[in-house]
Amino acid sequence: MVAPANTARAAVEDDGTDGAAKFRRRLLDALSASIADKGYANTTVADIVRGARTSRRTFYEYFPDRQSCLIALLADANATTIEQIGDAVDPDAPWRTQVRQAVQAWIDHTAATPTLTLSWIRDVPALGASARDLHWAAMESFVVMVQALSDSDIFRAAGIGPLSRQRAIMLLGGLRELTAYTLEKGESVGGITDEAVRSAIALLDPDR
Repeated sequence: MVAPANTARAAVEDDGTDGAAKFRRRLLDALSASIADKGYANTTVADIVRGARTSRRTFYEYFPDRQSCLIALLADANATTIEQIGDAVDPDAPWRTQVRQAVQAWIDHTAATPTLTLSWIRDVPALGASARDLHWAAMESFVVMVQALSDSDIFRAAGIGPLSRQRAIMLLGGLRELTAYTLEKGESVGGITDEAVRSAIALLDPDR
């Protein structure tokens, strides 16, 4: 027998810290689903609470507004992307192989969440100070990741690592813009993989 929606919701909300985390996740997932369906600009708080099967009152217990919910969603998504890239790279592989593995992990994550990725790249810069903080925090996290991946004996032996901050920003900025352009054109993001890898390798090792 399926419990009534209100009873099920109460059980989640009364489950202490774990329950709060699960319920917050439901709200974020509902926003993500709505963005995938019709974009962030057309998503309302009503869409989010409908998708999460809850009320506006409960939504505002977790987030002060729709934008705060988006920022939390994108912060989680960025952390997941960084984790997936780190897991995909074999630190003992040749450096060019590591570059391909990192770029492929980015592409795979983008292919799985294209609308959300495009929202992060295009919507966030126009959303004010709190969203700009997210943008710069995310960029900093990606820069640190790229520098960490290149700070190894294999990269140093090739005369490359660790990558400078400026070059890491150029690499990430170029990949973000190419990704956004491809998604906006309605093309498969998988089609940019080889060119993105070649460009990253050329930027990492411009003297060869």
